[in-house]
Amino acid sequence: MKYLPNITSAFLAVAMAMTFQHCGPSKAKEEEEAKKEPVEATSLEGFVLKKGKLSSDLRIPGELIAYQQVDLYAKVSSFVKKLYADVGTEVKQGQLLASMEAPELSSQFASSQSKLKSQEAIYLASKANYDRLLETSKTPGTVSQNDLDLALAKQNSDLAQLEAARSASREVSDTRNYLEIRAPFSGIITARNVSTGAYVGPSGKGSEFPLFTLVEQRKLRLVVSVPEAYSSYLNNKSEVSFKVKSFPNEDFPAKVSRLSGALDVRLRSQRVEMDVVNNDRRLLPGMIAEVSIPLTSGANSFVVPKSAVLYSTQGTYLVKVANHKASWVPVKAGTSAADKTEVFGDVKEGDVFVKTVTEEVRDNSEIKNLKTVEP
Repeated sequence: MKYLPNITSAFLAVAMAMTFQHCGPSKAKEEEEAKKEPVEATSLEGFVLKKGKLSSDLRIPGELIAYQQVDLYAKVSSFVKKLYADVGTEVKQGQLLASMEAPELSSQFASSQSKLKSQEAIYLASKANYDRLLETSKTPGTVSQNDLDLALAKQNSDLAQLEAARSASREVSDTRNYLEIRAPFSGIITARNVSTGAYVGPSGKGSEFPLFTLVEQRKLRLVVSVPEAYSSYLNNKSEVSFKVKSFPNEDFPAKVSRLSGALDVRLRSQRVEMDVVNNDRRLLPGMIAEVSIPLTSGANSFVVPKSAVLYSTQGTYLVKVANHKASWVPVKAGTSAADKTEVFGDVKEGDVFVKTVTEEVRDNSEIKNLKTVEP
């Protein structure tokens, strides 16, 4: 009898375990079936799909570069005689920046001038001889035709030698002109790498660095790389604005001047250049800019509230309502602005969609009491 309480307790424990075993699966099954049943969504707001125009802007980084920039080197081996410009000097086109000296060029020029004068004298003598023979030959029997032909050939040969001497003289003269470094365009000197007396030339130590770096600063290029998805929004008449860190509270205007017309194979973006007038020289080449590009959709785009777009693990959808039934329609989202976004897909004007969707509004679920409002 003393074991009776223990036996009773064991029996009760087994009975309770069997009871839970039968109830547990039944309850889980009921919950699973409940999930499969369509959920009735009541008192939802809907809207009628219409075409519209969406305006927004794209903010991407850009770089300000000089409209023109050139490194100036010496073409001939020489020594710097005098410098007429330094870093920060604003120069005009054609202005003398530096002069060099090369004694061997002076000797070559003097020699070429001497040869030129000698050849001129030889040509004048042969021409005079031919003219005399030609005048004499007008009297029959005085000059043979062979002598006249030889005199003409000598004149033509001396003329050719004279032209060669003139060409050699011009070549030396042009080479001497390289001893003067002049500005190819108006701008500002941003670098100077030589001093008076330094050796410069096309080869040797003097050619490691340019004499000057000249930059056009009153006109700049704003260069941006526009992603492929937004390249269709720009053309040669597009106007943009940009900011720089030096003037954070000021917007600078710019107009698209050049489009590359092709995508960079690495970045999948198009290079776009805008011309920026910089007469006050406040902006500097090398500045990083934040460019604001206006994005205006076409009138044939469908614009819906952002809350109407359902982003699920299976894709992007709009929930269409027809005959009190919900239907998930696959779409592709485009440009967004404020609380609106573009959508593209198998939709048409006049379709009714749920304005605010969640995954609780399942495909083929029943929709009751849908209230249509403005999107």
